[in-house]
This record gives sequence, structure tokens and C-alpha cells, in this order.
Amino acid sequence: MRGIAESNRFWGGRMIEGVVDDSCETLCPIARSLSVMGGKWTLLIFRELSMGSRRFDDIQAQTGISSHLLSTRLKALEQNGLIERRAYCVRPPRYEYFVTPKGKELDGVLLLLRSWGAKWLARTGEDEPAVALKHRSTGQDVSDDVLELSFDNYEATLSKAFEKERSENQIKFRTSSKRKDAK
Repeated sequence: MRGIAESNRFWGGRMIEGVVDDSCETLCPIARSLSVMGGKWTLLIFRELSMGSRRFDDIQAQTGISSHLLSTRLKALEQNGLIERRAYCVRPPRYEYFVTPKGKELDGVLLLLRSWGAKWLARTGEDEPAVALKHRSTGQDVSDDVLELSFDNYEATLSKAFEKERSENQIKFRTSSKRKDAK
């Protein structure tokens, strides 16, 4: 299992105390996004924030994350502008966490993961989804198939700079593999 920093090095990012370094080396927006997200815990934190959990203990209780890792993730999310904290108690200092507009744009990611999980990972005998969704303006139930997206519907064209980066990565990989094979 990869650690946070190791997984971010793998995807081309650099972490400093859980925050992506501005010098993240890749041009790939997916890799850069993952260098900020860092793994499942961040998405589970966002799940809890979307469900109204605001306080450290509530988030920890619902996710099962260790207090050290939760503290680290919350600080990183705050430093990256995805959440903000607001004091609700001065002594001892206690905070509530709120999603910023930048963080709110991750709602689609969570909804798509929910949809995919409901379709492909449903437990046998489940009669209803863990969370039912209703559209706020229409009151209609949201079925999971409405949330389907696919790269099959889009044509991808790499920028010249990203083509160059990918070519350089391939050369580095082959050079590294040849050295390892030669040993």
C-alpha cells in the first residue's frame, strides 16, 4: 500500500506536509488533481461535509480515519483552498469545517463515484441505496444511470507540451527498465 507522499510522487506531484507543491511536475490535470486529493480519505471527508458533518469528531466517527491523518488532511485541504475552518469554541479551540466554492466543484466526482458504486458494488440483498437523492428543484428521485459519463463520448487531443512530457516519461521508463534488466 502506498503512503500519501509515495502515491503523489507516483502521479508526478510533490507533497509538503500533505499539500501539493506548486512545482508539481506533470501537465496532466488528473495527476495534478490526485496530488491534491491524496486518496480515499479526502473523498470520505468530502462525503461527510456534504452530509452535514462539520466537526472533527463527527468526521472521524463516520470515516474511521485516525486523528493524526484527519488533522493532516484537513490542514492540506484548507491550505489548498478546498475547505475553510471556522471557530465555534475559543477554549479549548474547536473548529467546524466548510467546503469552499473550489471544493464544491468536487461534488460531481462524489456523485459519479456513488453512482458507479451503486451499480457495480451493491451488496446482495440491499433493498435501497445507502443515500437516496432527490433533485431539489423538481423533487424527482435521481436514478444512478442519469449520472453516467464516458470518455467514449469525447475526443481527446493532447497538447504538444503534454505529448512531449509523455514521450520523456516513456524514455525515462525504458532507460530505467534497461538498467534494472542489465543487473
